[in-house]
Amino acid sequence: MTTNEVIEMFNKYVIANYNRLPKVIESGRGSYIYDTDGNKILDMFPGWAVSGIGHCHPKVVKAIQKQAKILLHMDNTFYTELQGRLAQMLGERAFGGKSFFCNSGAEANEAALKLARIHTPKGKYKYITALGSFHGRTFGAMTATAQPKKFESFQPVVPGFVYVPFNDVDTLKKAFDDEVAAVMIEPIQGEGGINVATPEYMKAIRQLCDKNQAMMILDEVQTGMGRTGKWFGYQHYDVVPDIITLAKALGGGVAIGAMMAKPEIAASLTPGTHASTFGGNCIACAAGVAVIEAIEEENLLQNAVKIGQYAVDKLNKLKSKHSIIDHIRGKGLMIGIQLKSPGAEIVSNCLKNGLRVNCTQDTVLRFMPAMNVTAKQIDEAVKILDNVLSEMKK
Repeated sequence: MTTNEVIEMFNKYVIANYNRLPKVIESGRGSYIYDTDGNKILDMFPGWAVSGIGHCHPKVVKAIQKQAKILLHMDNTFYTELQGRLAQMLGERAFGGKSFFCNSGAEANEAALKLARIHTPKGKYKYITALGSFHGRTFGAMTATAQPKKFESFQPVVPGFVYVPFNDVDTLKKAFDDEVAAVMIEPIQGEGGINVATPEYMKAIRQLCDKNQAMMILDEVQTGMGRTGKWFGYQHYDVVPDIITLAKALGGGVAIGAMMAKPEIAASLTPGTHASTFGGNCIACAAGVAVIEAIEEENLLQNAVKIGQYAVDKLNKLKSKHSIIDHIRGKGLMIGIQLKSPGAEIVSNCLKNGLRVNCTQDTVLRFMPAMNVTAKQIDEAVKILDNVLSEMKK
């Protein structure tokens, strides 16, 4: 089918709840995607940060193909080795946590909210989240997302959520009372604009949660699985959370989410309190195991640190050339380019020139390539962005 034919098919049969880019993507490999018109596009935001080790990583593809011949799915009435193995691999790389598997970040966050409520003393029902956060589109996760524009059309939303400014310790302290069950934040706000939590803020959350018998929940849907140069974002700080949530890069392109909790907290989620029909699916778990193995075999944590710094250096040089760039921030390969004016046109012009980037919060370009991106590919991306910004000046 042609590009126009596919778009017409979507217009007729697919609900238009996304603002889609006018491209029909046919295939992907590594840091490149290819459209039906034969264009090759360098993807610096692969799969909305899902394809964390690149599109169609050979190890993940092989694992999926192998598992597809054995068993596609088995319900959680039984045990399956792959689900147990993936949980072990995650727990060994985090805080010895136990995992609950689901299908998305929103589902993982819903599970975390429920676990916090059921584990803490009776009467605790409030959750503190940070302004600018993003936690998902289901009702609980949407209400946790402290961006009123995300839920203004769906009022009334779930009661009990209290919003505080990100990195504001004093306001956080004032928000605590005996009814708070948990604080949920992202170590680095993704959709909020690549805002990095300070060590003081993370330490204060841990101390306040301990003092008030509340749970510290970290939404690691974007920061998890090595993007920041460590397995999990919390590992950049001198704190250990009670619960973390994962998704996106965990399956290398296959839908999977996970909630990890300290064993003594996880014990509160007893049979009948929560479930997910497709959670721990055989294909998804095979992909997750392959992702972890690939990250370690290819030293991708180290690459995220090395190439992340290389990218920041390159982008800072670009900043000195183009006044529209205010500053660069982030960790590892989770990079935000803060602009002084809206970036939508930049994104559109980059795509026309063979580069895919993302703009969030109107003025922040998200630069989040696959963890196996090369310096050469960073050079290519920066050159295209440079040319686009130069043309736009004219």
